[in-house]
Amino acid sequence: MGILLLVLTLGACKSTKSVTGGEADARLSAKNIINNHYTNQPRFKTLSGRVKIDYTNGDESQGVNVSLRMEKDKVIWMSAPLGVVKVHITPEKVSFYNKLENEYFDGDFSYLSHLLGTDLDFEKVQNLLLGNAVMDLRKEKYNSEIYEGNYQLKPKNAQELFKILFQLEPKNFKIATQEISQPEKARQLSAKYTYQDISGNVLPDEILITAEEAGELTKIDLSFRNLELNKPISFPYKVPKGFDKITLK
Repeated sequence: MGILLLVLTLGACKSTKSVTGGEADARLSAKNIINNHYTNQPRFKTLSGRVKIDYTNGDESQGVNVSLRMEKDKVIWMSAPLGVVKVHITPEKVSFYNKLENEYFDGDFSYLSHLLGTDLDFEKVQNLLLGNAVMDLRKEKYNSEIYEGNYQLKPKNAQELFKILFQLEPKNFKIATQEISQPEKARQLSAKYTYQDISGNVLPDEILITAEEAGELTKIDLSFRNLELNKPISFPYKVPKGFDKITLK
């Protein structure tokens, strides 16, 4: 199960084009900060590369390199070495299989939501992997301030069920940190980012995810390598015969 968990949350040489710098402007309004965030979204049709994943949940710690492929807004595909574990995520469902356990899952996003401590769908998973705000910042009004060199956004109207906080780095207005919590359910998701430049697109270099669900703490460190955009790619996926279907409790 360890490798399965690693792949679900989704290295050779490290990228040399690390994106840093920029100085926050205190005169910039929250609305302008948010507009700049969406103006600077990465623009591509396909993405491929590798992700080194280090995972710990208190009971076990593991590391693995996986292949990552995406067709924006349509498919997220991941494969561990030799296809031992494969994942195929679309807006409609999450599917994966694990040859080590002879099992597979084919269903909704509840598995990932439980693992990462917040309610997820395809768009949120994609945003999490690309360094975009998990929630649509344009749907609420925010107060802004400068905190540790970043723009920090908090909702003007506090929500009862959710507590959210976003920090955006000033150079490209990408997410530096995003935190979403549901206190009543003891659920929390935090993601911190560093970035690299790939063909003029600012994409994550490293993501440190901390998730808590009912007192269980999970930490996942994703390091992205050899990213390429708009290359012809395929998404081979077929559950082997004879595997047992995973049923969530």
